[in-house]
Amino acid sequence: MDQATRTELEAAAFRRLVDHLRERTDVQNLDLMELAGFCRNCLARWYREAAEERGIDLDDPTAREIVYGMPYPEWKSRYQNEPTAG
Repeated sequence: MDQATRTELEAAAFRRLVDHLRERTDVQNLDLMELAGFCRNCLARWYREAAEERGIDLDDPTAREIVYGMPYPEWKSRYQNEPTAG
């Protein structure tokens, strides 16, 4: 497989992962961290770091919006479960 095809397939898999995480708003970042060792915020950070490696200026809020599909504060207010005392 040539590098261009590999990059295209990796990009498609990344987009599918992001779409899947956007659909699964019931899965909290803490759950992802405990089970997989990464969460949506990690994915956004990796995206930002990849941009920086290529000389592209991308801040954390913008990277998170790319992963979450909306500004992070909006996603958090809609979907993040607050811990309950008990």
